[in-house]
Amino acid sequence: MKLVIDTNRIIAALVKDGFSRQIISYFPIEFISPEFTRKEVDKYEKEIIEKAGISKNEFDMVFASLLERITIISQAIYTPYVEEANKILGTIDLKDVPFLALALAVPNDGIWSEDAHFERQNKVRLWKTSELIGFLKKEE
Repeated sequence: MKLVIDTNRIIAALVKDGFSRQIISYFPIEFISPEFTRKEVDKYEKEIIEKAGISKNEFDMVFASLLERITIISQAIYTPYVEEANKILGTIDLKDVPFLALALAVPNDGIWSEDAHFERQNKVRLWKTSELIGFLKKEE
């Protein structure tokens, strides 16, 4: 299985050692994410550290560990699909456009996100965490 992972799932995994971190860390899923992801996580780093109650060093270690399981895809790969993704999601949420563009650009099984904006499109399958957990339990 190959999924585009939304930043909200990565941030959830940074904040708490819960389902999101376990799914990223332990299940045989190939995760991909656009370059935009790193900037987004960096933007919220202080809030994540505060919410998680961890040090900067701990944050860096957990983030590095997660990135070992997530392939960051160059913008050049999904740029040809940005216009189409923008037509679909641009008026809803511009920050979601790179994720949809990436999902349109490479073969995958969908986007893993809790962002309701992705429910307003029908080009790419949306996996909510609860659905993904159910699927993974069936696969075991």
